[in-house]
Amino acid sequence: MNGFYENISSIPNPCFVLDEVLFEQNMTVLGKLEEQSGAQVLCALKGFSMWEVFPLMMNYLSGGTASSLNEARLIYDKMGKKAHSCFVVYDSKEFIEVQELSSHITFNSLTQFERFKNQLKENVNYALRVNPEFSNVSFNQYNPCVPGSRFGVTIEDLPEELPNQLSGLHFHTLCESSAEDFKEVLDVIELRFGNLLHSVKWVNFGGGHHITKKGYNIELLSHLLSNVRKKYNLQVYIEPGEAIGLNAGFLLSKVEDIVINQGEKTAILNVSFAAHMPDCLEMPYKPEVIDETEVGHSFTLGGNTCMSGDFVKGFQFSKELEIGQLLVFKDMAHYTFVKTSFFNGVKHPSLGIWTKNNEFRLLKEFTFDDFKYRLS
Repeated sequence: MNGFYENISSIPNPCFVLDEVLFEQNMTVLGKLEEQSGAQVLCALKGFSMWEVFPLMMNYLSGGTASSLNEARLIYDKMGKKAHSCFVVYDSKEFIEVQELSSHITFNSLTQFERFKNQLKENVNYALRVNPEFSNVSFNQYNPCVPGSRFGVTIEDLPEELPNQLSGLHFHTLCESSAEDFKEVLDVIELRFGNLLHSVKWVNFGGGHHITKKGYNIELLSHLLSNVRKKYNLQVYIEPGEAIGLNAGFLLSKVEDIVINQGEKTAILNVSFAAHMPDCLEMPYKPEVIDETEVGHSFTLGGNTCMSGDFVKGFQFSKELEIGQLLVFKDMAHYTFVKTSFFNGVKHPSLGIWTKNNEFRLLKEFTFDDFKYRLS
């Protein structure tokens, strides 16, 4: 952790901290994938949007993907590039600006394409999102291909030939998935939509590729992407979100109280699962904490909001936790500060970077005004 953990007492608390060394290791992996496969790797801003490191990111990646007008604005402003935009739905009041800020635009439905087809620009590349009705994602909440999904056009509704204005296809089927998972999906895509792949100029295979996870089969992914590119004479894109910041960030917190109820000990923290780590409750999953042990003193960790379900059980520590003790959550750079809220008005963790020079750099400290001005 590049000296970060030894200096946590000097860092504002609570705080999301990105480790620059670990982050650049992820970028190196993704950059090599670009070189080997010939595909272009884009950062999905819905998963990671710390724009302070966009200049570093652009040394390795080819751009960013936006799911909203504000994300497209951020890509243009802080990456200096036009976005690959794939919105669930486009607002007629925003579409002109979306086109100005985008090099590629994907329509989620044929009705959206029909609605805007007379406004399309010659210098923008347009695509249709296709739902292959197959995914090996095991939890439905994060499976974009569940029956009845609102994402993409299914084969029964696809025309035999795409409209001339559409030059690309977009498939998003994965979540925290392996290269082997992607191969299964790709086999289905080629079987069902191979004729369409031969007719377009580019394809985006979406996100959910867990590329920077230890043990990920990068050689297989590189081979699959390269093969598709050559077989169909296409430009290929992927847009990881989680893989951008995987295991590169931390959330510093502090124990503010210990509550015992019917023998169950809860350490109440100065952060919230509901407001600051919402995926822990939505998926749900139990986040890792530095210095946690497999066997020891059992604690529930409780958030500082008044929501009854703002807690996660099952933590073990070698020693009893104490009021004032610092706790550090691991793997908190992706789908955390992009999803945080000011619920209950609790203090929002600051944002910072632990630099490769072993120094902490504060990026943002949230104030009362941040809370107040988003309400009225």
